Amino acid sequence: MPPISRGTNASGDAVVKRVLVTGAAGFVGSYLLEALRDAGGELFALATDPPGAPAALGGDAQWLYGDLRDAEYVAHVVATARPDTVIHLAAISHVPTAAADPALAWDVNVTATARLLHALGHARDAGTIDPTVLIVGSAEQYGRHETHEFPLLESSVQAPRTVYAATKTAQEVLALQAWRATGLNVVVARSFNHSGRGQPTRFLLPALVQRAVELRGAAPGTTMPVGNRAPIRDFLHVSDVVAAYISLCQRGTPGEAYNVASGTGWSVQQILDRVLARAGVQATPVEDPSLVRPVDVPVLIGDSHKLQRATGWSATRALDDIIDDLLHAATL
Repeated sequence: MPPISRGTNASGDAVVKRVLVTGAAGFVGSYLLEALRDAGGELFALATDPPGAPAALGGDAQWLYGDLRDAEYVAHVVATARPDTVIHLAAISHVPTAAADPALAWDVNVTATARLLHALGHARDAGTIDPTVLIVGSAEQYGRHETHEFPLLESSVQAPRTVYAATKTAQEVLALQAWRATGLNVVVARSFNHSGRGQPTRFLLPALVQRAVELRGAAPGTTMPVGNRAPIRDFLHVSDVVAAYISLCQRGTPGEAYNVASGTGWSVQQILDRVLARAGVQATPVEDPSLVRPVDVPVLIGDSHKLQRATGWSATRALDDIIDDLLHAATL
């Protein structure tokens, strides 16, 4: 029996009816479930453990708890959800956490992806589903590049410098191999930095906001511990990233990778200055060696014109919007 074909609407976009989201209880997952719920999709949300507040994390989704490294669990998930769209967020996404346990990072970020792709491909071969599978990668895959190469194109060389980046590069190679070998409709997103309310404070922007809020009321010139202020990063609001993911599921071309980026670079020093200004804090930043990463890419700025041409997507939120959202959440 041949695989069923993907349906399209009047605009030619793939119909998103039954959506399987891995890593659904995470930071991006909560925003994604909300956006998909608003779009009217039937949602299947995967997490290793029950979320603390399921109503706030897509309460109308069907939650399936387990470990994607477990082949039986993955087969059960695919058979239950029978998805026409899969958005694969599940990963160890924190660079120092991946570096602290490389074997676990490879197991979660690569082996689990292999199991998921295999199960989806098996169901496709059986003719029960023909899903679009969005694999979410990272700008970290690019590694170091010369200044004249920015903003980076999808054709830029990938030279990962961290364990996390290496696992994401391998995940993409694995996913595109599955597309070439089996025809599974795999689309890849290479996401640059993104943030917003709810992101853990182990990440840069929420960490800076938290430290700034803690210094409100302190005397001008009070020291504030920071890491390396030289790196330059391309930041998007998480809601814009989620919109890009959904657009890629509808209009992305299988077998292609797309940068999800703003195209604008901000140094950590510039970001810090904006955080302090918007928090109303006059602090003196002092580098804390414990906050400096041993391996850091100096500049990461992406070109998202390929994504824009394919989907019509564009960013709607600015860096200050991200900071304001984080400040509001930190003062609740």
